[in-house]
Amino acid sequence: MNFLAHAYLSFGDPKVLIGNFIGDFVRGPIDTVYVKDIVIGIRLHRDIDYFTDHHPVVKEAQSILKPEYGRYSSVITDMYFDYFLGKYWNNYHHQPLEEFAQEVYATIEAHREILPENFLKAFEYMKHYNWLAGYGELDGIRRAMTGMSKRTRFDSKMETAHLFLDNHHEYLRLHFGDFFEDLVAYSKKRLEELRAEK
Repeated sequence: MNFLAHAYLSFGDPKVLIGNFIGDFVRGPIDTVYVKDIVIGIRLHRDIDYFTDHHPVVKEAQSILKPEYGRYSSVITDMYFDYFLGKYWNNYHHQPLEEFAQEVYATIEAHREILPENFLKAFEYMKHYNWLAGYGELDGIRRAMTGMSKRTRFDSKMETAHLFLDNHHEYLRLHFGDFFEDLVAYSKKRLEELRAEK
């Protein structure tokens, strides 16, 4: 999943949110670098990604992208699912998306001094272009996909992925709905397990 989903799946815990956001940007012995709740967030992030990558509904959604986008299908699916979460945000959260996004940015800013440099570079773009709120709009996905396509080593065709989303909107929306319910239940349970560990 992408940033908006990871923020949502932190369930209002600021330190879990920090860990959930930096999960792809840290390596090595995290237990000696970060406090327990941030470590829990990092582990939760990785468990969410593993659960997502191996879920049959996600694999089915990726299968229609593979002929066009090949190895980039999983990245694009993650972005699509953030789009659906943003677009139908009111079905999942009581707080307006823009307000939620600004609270996330403020939480990250408050922990800036402990965050890895490579994450902070991405965060500056995220905040400046308001990625979290923008994901729920087709134009926001277009901008994000075009930006990513410029950074890929191979011809990803990601700059056309917003058109594919528009053309297969209902199919992908149904897959998101089926999958996300499972993901929320799994993430809540996994967070409880991680908190219970010594």
